[in-house]
Amino acid sequence: MVSVLFVCLGNICRSPMAEAVLRHKVVQKGLARSISVDSAGTGDWHIGSVPHEGTRKLLDSWKISYEGMAARKVVSQDLQDFDYIIGMDNSNVANLRKLPGGDEAVILKFMDLLPDEKLREVPDPYFTGNFEEVYQLINAGCDILLDKIIQEKL
Repeated sequence: MVSVLFVCLGNICRSPMAEAVLRHKVVQKGLARSISVDSAGTGDWHIGSVPHEGTRKLLDSWKISYEGMAARKVVSQDLQDFDYIIGMDNSNVANLRKLPGGDEAVILKFMDLLPDEKLREVPDPYFTGNFEEVYQLINAGCDILLDKIIQEKL
């Protein structure tokens, strides 16, 4: 089983959106038994909370399930348990690298999947309110990530 962990600040906007989108794509390709997807935050403010209302509304509009998702904080064990650990911005990546084992884990920045985009970080819609922009980036990046996983691991 190949495992993917998306990480953002509070685990209620960007990383759960990415988790839901990639899960949806995995199911569509019939790979649910081969790829698992999760998300976490570097902060603990929203532990146990469902995704942000803006994330839920956007996912609903695309008929993408977020059922059963609840915010959690990333822990150092995650760095050993997941094959792909993907931070949504520079701060997330830096915080992941500070965890015990973070200097050894394979940690990617999400926007590195989209090298032709001008943005180098996924904007936080908790602050910008622009959930659609984030969805477009995540949707495109998840397509590339899924292809990468298929080529590298399956």
